[in-house]
Amino acid sequence: MYKLITNDRTATDVSMFPVYILSLATFIVFFQGFMVAPLLPLLSEQFGTTTRHVSFIEPSYLLGYGLFTLVYAPLSDRFGRFRIITLCLVIFSVLTLLTAYAHGINQMIFLRLLTGIGAAGIAPTTISWISDRYPYEKGGHALGIFFGNMAGGTAFGSSAGALITSLVGWQWLFIGVASIALLILLLIVMYQKDIFKANETVRGVKENIFLVFCNILSSGRARHTYFYVLFNGMFHGGIFAWLAYFFYRNYGLDELQIGLALLGYGIPGLLLGPLLGKLADHYGRQRIIPLGLFLGALTVLLLSQNLNLAAACVLVALLSLGFDLSHPLFAAIVTTFSAQKGAATGLFAFFLFSGYGLGSLLLSLIINIGLESAFQVFGGCLLLAAICAIFVFRKEK
Repeated sequence: MYKLITNDRTATDVSMFPVYILSLATFIVFFQGFMVAPLLPLLSEQFGTTTRHVSFIEPSYLLGYGLFTLVYAPLSDRFGRFRIITLCLVIFSVLTLLTAYAHGINQMIFLRLLTGIGAAGIAPTTISWISDRYPYEKGGHALGIFFGNMAGGTAFGSSAGALITSLVGWQWLFIGVASIALLILLLIVMYQKDIFKANETVRGVKENIFLVFCNILSSGRARHTYFYVLFNGMFHGGIFAWLAYFFYRNYGLDELQIGLALLGYGIPGLLLGPLLGKLADHYGRQRIIPLGLFLGALTVLLLSQNLNLAAACVLVALLSLGFDLSHPLFAAIVTTFSAQKGAATGLFAFFLFSGYGLGSLLLSLIINIGLESAFQVFGGCLLLAAICAIFVFRKEK
């Protein structure tokens, strides 16, 4: 295993411009990952199958992504962050382009699986890079920007994806995303020296990656944190995957209207992400994490009551805020588990995206009990987790 030596991790190096550049890659990955959510009814008609069958394009992408983060993140310790991020962007662009030419739903599901596998190194490698470059007391700010772009990509993928599809069709949507990903790749290459020059030196100290994983997970603090990453990921992944259908069935919205209704999901993170990160740095993660979990649970329990459309849209934005108050803070904690940052953040991404995939899969499997009942099951479980989090994270000051 190769360790990454950091040469510029000082309290004075607080410029966030490089974070914004690298976070664009995560933005487009999540844009593509969730832009299909409002299209489930449309794709089910086009491919002549059920909405439930089409819904598996979400867990296939997310499970492939989650599983292979364990492969890419340690490789970034060995070969450098720049190489892994650019490789994944190339693979992501090519496979996204190929998805535009899928001839059946099973083919699309398979291509989505491969795309998730190809893109899996971008987010965890960026988190590792943030931990290399910024000291822990500034990490909340940088991770707030990163997760704000993640949430923004999720929301704008849903809204802009629906808008573009209504104008030019879903095939051109995938072609456009592939083109934008290539432009982001070009931008990262152009700014390579500014972003990676000072903290991208590797040296050859080999270590068994599985032993590193076991060593990290031997800590009770690490096990508790990763469990919450998985569980919170299951909650948000499952709920968001079915929000489009929720608005379609309960309010009769079309694809464009669904996209606009989901737009609020990324607004808090995109606008307030850096501020929320600073608040966590200042007031302590032990206070903010339970608040974020509780807010997420409350919003879904209220959504299950079928309130009016305006209230539902506000609740979607608050659901996003719950994510922004929890997951960036988990990521900051994870970076303290090991000197092998790629391994620690690789585990974080593995549990997070496996949670996304498992959550959307689980909700698809229990949807027969009714969408509102399924929302209540998810919300009730997260509410219990929020109460437990008060005690689990009480020392994260």
